[in-house]
Amino acid sequence: MYTSLPFNFLGIDEHSSFEESKVVVLPFPYDSTTSYRAGAREAPIAIINASRQVELYDEELEIEIYEKVGIHTFKEIMPDMRGPEHQVELVRKVFVEVMGAGKFPVMIGGEHSLTIGAVRAVKNFYPDVSVLQLDAHTDLRKEYESTPYSHASVMRRIFESDVKIAQVGVRNSSKEEDEFIKSNHIFSATARQYIYGYYSVEDIADALSDNVYITIDMDVFDPSEVPAVGTPEPGGLGWYHILDILQEVTSRRNVVGFDVVELAPIPGSPASDFLAAKLIYKLIGYCFRKNL
Repeated sequence: MYTSLPFNFLGIDEHSSFEESKVVVLPFPYDSTTSYRAGAREAPIAIINASRQVELYDEELEIEIYEKVGIHTFKEIMPDMRGPEHQVELVRKVFVEVMGAGKFPVMIGGEHSLTIGAVRAVKNFYPDVSVLQLDAHTDLRKEYESTPYSHASVMRRIFESDVKIAQVGVRNSSKEEDEFIKSNHIFSATARQYIYGYYSVEDIADALSDNVYITIDMDVFDPSEVPAVGTPEPGGLGWYHILDILQEVTSRRNVVGFDVVELAPIPGSPASDFLAAKLIYKLIGYCFRKNL
């Protein structure tokens, strides 16, 4: 009921019906608890627009990914204006609907708080699920700006749902969050630690369970590559750093869904939008390459 062709991810007509597609793209234009630079609500339409310029043939995998898996796109799912907790529940319900139909969910945010609802849904289908968080921030605050459903509290809510988490790319954390990480023995690799080899891609995969949900906050990238984020932090990871991590995790673990969040498009500067679109397409290919 959310179909909107031809304005869909990649701009494809073939292999895009809900029935024949293994992958369903879920655009959530939501931006309510952002605490610095707003604009994440504009990301889904910007990423989908940019995706129409992504080459359908992947030179690394040597296939046209969409032909092999089928990619269906929901129309933008409008926010629940009653507040962040209701928005999280909306995301959960949509994920349950999609996964109940046997589809692989790919969420385009929107702000990071959306991931709470996604993981709550995924845990119903995969009780042992763990979460790989690629992010500049730990997002482990008990609450932030008077709400426990803030983008700055997303991983705290997920951890409290008895879900194992592994963080990579961190370069900003509060004292409270740092103490929480240490006291709960959470795998949290800073960008500096990863870049300088203190942690390897093998270490990251080892920190995860068999079934994995991946959440990618676009501020994990260095601002020189992705300036269009709500809370940019210097010293981030690069395109090939991220691909190396994703290649290792998808080859050794069963990825059951993922999201890309916190892009805040800059008018007239589409490079960040395009990178996000290509990243989504690339990661879909990685997730399904074992069966292609």
